[in-house]
Amino acid sequence: QLQLVESGGGLVQPGGSLRLSCAASGSSVDYHNIGWFRQAPGKEREGISCIGRRGGITNYADSVEGRFTISRDNAKSTVDLQMNSLRPEDTAVYYCAADQSPCYDYLRAGWGDYWGQGTQVTVSS
Repeated sequence: QLQLVESGGGLVQPGGSLRLSCAASGSSVDYHNIGWFRQAPGKEREGISCIGRRGGITNYADSVEGRFTISRDNAKSTVDLQMNSLRPEDTAVYYCAADQSPCYDYLRAGWGDYWGQGTQVTVSS
């Protein structure tokens, strides 16, 4: 079993930055690809980024490409999401998820064997 805990959310002004972290425990994160997802009120969950087990493969949704950067440190069992140039439309609850299925599949319904509880990001002036 893998447990995931997100942290780093909060309130930030438009144009600002936040760094989210996903901490894994209970099992080796090395065997899992990690995805970041978000869900805004009244909207469907959106996959925004994924990183492969060794960090060499990354995927980004068009909505965050060039603004967000995903990274991982397997020694620390953490996966971070650096978010820059934040916009009001980035407001959502952000979740990390783990799956042994590859990142090119992370937008598939059902991807994510393990999920964190989420962290709120609010972008507002």
